[in-house]
Amino acid sequence: MDLLFSQIETWNNKRQWGSFLDAGTGRHSLKWMSRLPTRRWTAVTGDINRANALQSEFGKSMRPDDNICHGNWLDEGFLGEEKYDTVLADYLLGAIDGFAPYFQGRLFRRLKRHVEQKLYVVGLEPIPVYSPDPGGRIVTEISNLRDAHIRLANHRCYREYPMTWVQKNLEDTGYEVLKAATFPIRYGKKKINAQLDVCIQKLKFMQNDSLKEALMGRTNKLRLKALSHVDKNGPISFGFDYVLSAVPKHI
Repeated sequence: MDLLFSQIETWNNKRQWGSFLDAGTGRHSLKWMSRLPTRRWTAVTGDINRANALQSEFGKSMRPDDNICHGNWLDEGFLGEEKYDTVLADYLLGAIDGFAPYFQGRLFRRLKRHVEQKLYVVGLEPIPVYSPDPGGRIVTEISNLRDAHIRLANHRCYREYPMTWVQKNLEDTGYEVLKAATFPIRYGKKKINAQLDVCIQKLKFMQNDSLKEALMGRTNKLRLKALSHVDKNGPISFGFDYVLSAVPKHI
């Protein structure tokens, strides 16, 4: 099982999951949530194509009150005043910049009306622009190159926030943070290839052939460098994911 979701299950202990809102869903989190002993669940995505794909994959196993829906948290009327016992924001803070730019500072206040008992936040600590460690420098190179491809494809990058910022924002918007945990990230070959494959996927959105050729060459060179480093030194440990548990202060 995913270590971060396992941590959430440990923290939840014997508390009933009840009604469950996955506020920024994807296949990974929906697969986990749908296996929990919930009373009902709602999975929200800002991408209509993703909503349709998830509906096709999970539709047959859904109960009558389960729901996969397309929506945007910028819409003040979305989901009305519907309450959920458990709310999950799984990498939502970083991803939402693609659907509601600059909304991060208001996200948790917006979600608060739907949190009846418990909010769980999963996030990624922003990757530094520089590291003195050779392995860390490779990870920052990969991150910078990936984001450059995304921007040149005229798409928006994820905008991650530090765990300390999230804790402060939660407190400022009416939550009490109960627990926090961090999980070091290890970049093996699979993770490195997945990050650099994003670069290749974005090339089709660019018009300049010379630019595309240069970026392809840079990506291939960095892939060789990164995989060779892993062959010699093992997976690169750099950065961390985090999980926070919080309750609205009226609880």
